[in-house]
Order: sequence, then structure tokens, then C-alpha cells
Amino acid sequence: MASAIIASHSASEAREGEICRVRVDFAFANDITAPPAAASFVEMGAERVFDPERCAVLPDHFTPNRDIASAEQAKKGRAFALSQGMLYWEVGRVGVEHAFLPEMGYILPGDIVVGADSHTCTGGALGAFATGMGSTDLAAAWALGETWLKVPPTIRVDFSGQRPPWVTGKDMILSLLGRIGVQGARYMALEFGGEAIASLPMDERFTIANMAVEAGAKAGLFAPDDATLAYAASRARRPFNPVWPDADASYLRTELFDAGELVPIAALPHSPDNVRPVRECGSPKIDQVFIGSCTNGRLEDIAAAARMIKGRRVADGVRCIVIPASYEVYNQAMDLGYLRIFTDAGAVVCTPTCGPCLGGHMGVLGAGERCVSTSNRNFTGRMGSAQSEVILASPLTAAASAVTGRLTDPRDAASADFFDQMEV
Repeated sequence: MASAIIASHSASEAREGEICRVRVDFAFANDITAPPAAASFVEMGAERVFDPERCAVLPDHFTPNRDIASAEQAKKGRAFALSQGMLYWEVGRVGVEHAFLPEMGYILPGDIVVGADSHTCTGGALGAFATGMGSTDLAAAWALGETWLKVPPTIRVDFSGQRPPWVTGKDMILSLLGRIGVQGARYMALEFGGEAIASLPMDERFTIANMAVEAGAKAGLFAPDDATLAYAASRARRPFNPVWPDADASYLRTELFDAGELVPIAALPHSPDNVRPVRECGSPKIDQVFIGSCTNGRLEDIAAAARMIKGRRVADGVRCIVIPASYEVYNQAMDLGYLRIFTDAGAVVCTPTCGPCLGGHMGVLGAGERCVSTSNRNFTGRMGSAQSEVILASPLTAAASAVTGRLTDPRDAASADFFDQMEV
């Protein structure tokens, strides 16, 4: 898929290893990366972005503004976007960029999308070649409407069979990271397929694509199927042209998983590939649970956590922070009663923002504290103090841990018929 999409946007045949000049369908930055991109844009002598309807600034990292410095940062991004007539959404109307943009129909099948944020690869769930880049490269893309890409080799990742109800997309991508490591796909594309992928809801596909970069991948791609096309068609802001890999496409190698054999997985400190089954982690005590982020802040994630927590209380001595990734998710979760379930349990629900994921605000950890998080990275100091610890897990595992006060496999905290329930 990687070479096929690049070829569709280039005059080249896009052979592996070739550097291709490509047309860009969408280019965006956030409140952290927009100010340096705007400065580079001016410095290079550019005057207008190539298409204001395909360029965007989304304030989502330190918003609502954490302090004076973040307010000034957001102010610069806002001023540039408005001066260019670019797409821009203010606090109260925006969401975490990698959840919000697909929802709003700006990332579409067959697109080439560049964003000044490493988790831009989330868009690969829609069959787009979506990849992160630095602010200077983004500024050039804003100015020219094109960029260069080196065609990556591709690792095919197939999940066969049917996944058990307690196994989520997060468990699937953590299983892959545990096998190939954080350098295992460096400047490669990951292309996901198999029977278990075909039955996976879009929300969970976004989770998998989001964490492709944790293996060093340039992109994490899903070939468009009926679910993809239905999702995109109902939201698209412009026409789109899906792209599929050739039937005889060659791959660097194939990684095979039997989804039926997967179990809930946790990534222990301090790397996303330091994984093991949750039941083999020793049930460490925790101080905080974070359910949200561009990885797991979508409706399926919120619903799963709410089902686990319903009728229970967050354990004494534990803080549980829930942050829906967008207002679409927030409002749906409110209408369905999920937010009330969390607040009745003693959790806090916050406005859509990246927040604690990057150690920004709304849940920063102190020295010696341990958090179970549904986010994507657990490097030293990622969520606050360098003496804190972050354990990555699925929303089901995070919610189970919130009510027990320890890292807990969801199978060990659920009622006997829990996984047969489809709704709260």
C-alpha cells in the first residue's frame, strides 16, 4: 500500500528505496509544532499556504492553556492560521488531532497526509499514507503542497482467526511491539491484515495504526474495506480515491499472529516493547489510571471502560482520569450515560485534550507514582517526574486496574457474564 499510494501522488513508479516528490492532500500542526512551522514558513519567503482548506492548526496539547507559556504558544499558532485563512478550531470545538481530523473527514482513503506530530500515522487506519515530520518540513509542505518521501519497505502483519472479547486493538499492537521491538520497523511501513483485522471496529484500527510509530514505522496501513469506505464516505469533506496494494505485492517479511491465542497485554516501564501478559506482571499497586489520548480516547474505548467500572468505585488512593478524544466522543459518551458512570465511580472527566499523555497537564505524575495509561508511550518522565512509572494497557485493563488499585487483567475483575454484554 505504501508504494501504491506514493505512486498515485507522484510521477515516479515509487520503487522501494526511491525518493519521490509527492503531492500532499492534507498538512497540519498542533499548538506545540505550529509556531516553529509558522516561523520557518516566513523565513523561507513563503506568503500563502498552497490551499487553506487542506492546511490546519489544531490546539490540543497544552489546551485549555496550562500556563502563560502555553497560552503564548497557542496564540502564535492561532494568529498564523487565521492570517492564512487555514482550518482552525478553538478550544471547545477541537479535539485531539489524530482523533478529530478523521472524524471531521479531512483524512481520507488514498491520501498522503503529513503532520508535525509523530502519531500522524493514525490516519493509516483509513488507508491513507499518513506520516509525521518536523515543523520545517511541514512549513515547506504548507507552502508548496508537496514534499518528498523515500518509499519504505513493508512488513505485512496478519492476525488470523477471531480475537477473544477481552482482547482489544491495543493488545494486538502491543503484542507486535513485544515481538519486533521499538526499532523493528524503522523507516518501514507496517501493513495490517487478516481475518481478525477485517472484523475489527474502526476505533480499534485507529489504535493499531497510531502505535505503528512505536516500532519506528513510517506508516501503519490498513487496506480500505467496506467498513473503511463507509466511515470515510459518511464524513468526507472532499472527493477521495482509495488505493489498494497489488495482488502480487511483495513484502520484506510477514509477521503472523493467531488472534485467538492473544491475551490482555501490558507494556511495563520504560518502553512500549517491554511487554508481557497482564497476569504475569505481578499486580503492582498503582496511583493513577488515565483513559484517553489519540490512542484510546474514542467511543469504543470509553464504552469498554464504562462497562468495566459501572456500579463500582475507583479504589481508595487511586486517581482515575478520563479524557474523551473529541467532542463527538464526549457528547456521545454523555448521551449514553458513560460519563455519569465514571463520575459516580469517583473518576474525573476532562475536556478533550492530550493532557497527561505527554506530561502536559490534567494528570502529571509525581516522584514514585505509577500510572496505568491507555496512551502510547511510557518513556522515563513521559507523564511527569523522571522517578514515576507508566504502564501501557487497553481501556479494559486500565478500568479493571482503577477499581482494584493494582494492575489487573480485565478477566480477573469482570463478572462471569461481562464479556457477553454488548451495552452498558
